[in-house]
Amino acid sequence: MTDLFQAAGLEPEAPRPLADRLRPKTLAEVVGQEHLLGPEGPIGRMAAAHRLSSMILWGPPGVGKTTIARLLADAAGYQFQQLSAVFSGVADLKKAFETARARRAAGQATLLFVDEIHRFNRAQQDGFLPYVEAGDITLVGATTENPSFELNGALLSRAQVYVLRRLDDVALDELLRRAEAYEGRVLPLTPEAREALVAMADGDGRYVLTLAETLFAIEPGANPLDNAALAAVLQRRAPAYDKDREEHYNLISALHKSIRGSDPDAALYWLARMLEGGEEPLFIARRLIRAAMEDVGAADPTALLVALGAKEAYDFLGSPEGEIGLAQTVVHLATAPKSNAIYKALGAARRAARETGSLMPPAHIRNAPTKLMKQLGYGEGYEYDHDAQGGFSGQNYFPDGMERQRFYNPRGDGREGAIKERLDRWAAIRRERGA
Repeated sequence: MTDLFQAAGLEPEAPRPLADRLRPKTLAEVVGQEHLLGPEGPIGRMAAAHRLSSMILWGPPGVGKTTIARLLADAAGYQFQQLSAVFSGVADLKKAFETARARRAAGQATLLFVDEIHRFNRAQQDGFLPYVEAGDITLVGATTENPSFELNGALLSRAQVYVLRRLDDVALDELLRRAEAYEGRVLPLTPEAREALVAMADGDGRYVLTLAETLFAIEPGANPLDNAALAAVLQRRAPAYDKDREEHYNLISALHKSIRGSDPDAALYWLARMLEGGEEPLFIARRLIRAAMEDVGAADPTALLVALGAKEAYDFLGSPEGEIGLAQTVVHLATAPKSNAIYKALGAARRAARETGSLMPPAHIRNAPTKLMKQLGYGEGYEYDHDAQGGFSGQNYFPDGMERQRFYNPRGDGREGAIKERLDRWAAIRRERGA
């Protein structure tokens, strides 16, 4: 029978990508994860002891999860078996478990590596438990998603979670040097363009080698590419951002906390990260409105108006013009005086409301629309504050049987300075009239 590759005019083995050809041969060659793989790291110690525990490797794409699992099996003397949760079903899992059990009976341990393990549903994840507990498999799962949200608690209780770091510039440059040594020539880039190439990779080792492979295809001896020429050759990848996953919440939290911390530059950076990642601007606008109420409050009452105006402006203009209003709001909120006094006051008042139950308002401030109500004393003794000296009567407005409480305690920053002065003056009048 004629070989299909020969019939198609192809070689039996297709060329392997540069990232695959440069895959590390030992754990020591893996870059950027020394905190886990070094002699004092938890995975490094397990490999040295030739005794592995089940684990979840959590980290962004291109940082070496698959490579670490394969090399860990080699270092510890385990049989490596790989599954992908994207392409595997129940039948594949059963076959893997049966094979591992047979190996164990023959005295051979199995490291079962499951890529994208978070893609398995809850029932499939539960299927691992008896085989992990029996020691038939040592499970190494890889995920780009937060295991706390995506994996069963029962599975997490039987596996240690190790966080792999996004590759920094030093690690990425080391991969480029290895690629240059492998190819026997340097990348045709100016120093500035080389830095830009590293930035394009955004912490992804596989991607930086893919970019390098494209550049090695340029005719040797060509003039080094500058930033503009590099951009023309390579398409810049959008930053890693998933609006439905943890990164979505991490970045909006970073934006909110930068505003609360009065850092307009950091807040603008996180705003830009979210917009570049494709975040829905109205989602950002909603959080800015919340920050205006929660963190600025009465210290600058215009902050809420500005935030609401930005939302209306975006509704009217759309992108990209409407995004300027979001940036204006971010700067306004970050540079405004801060007060969470109203936010805290509402929480304290609600706790008091739950504790006091159904206490009625005092009789003098109850409405008296009927003769019977007037006979019962509703409204009797009420003083109209506008007619009182200084426009303040000092009457009690809390329920009978409830001690007066102070929920709102402005610190005195921004416009709350004048509010605090008025409240303190009125409190003194109450004390005087009460005495």
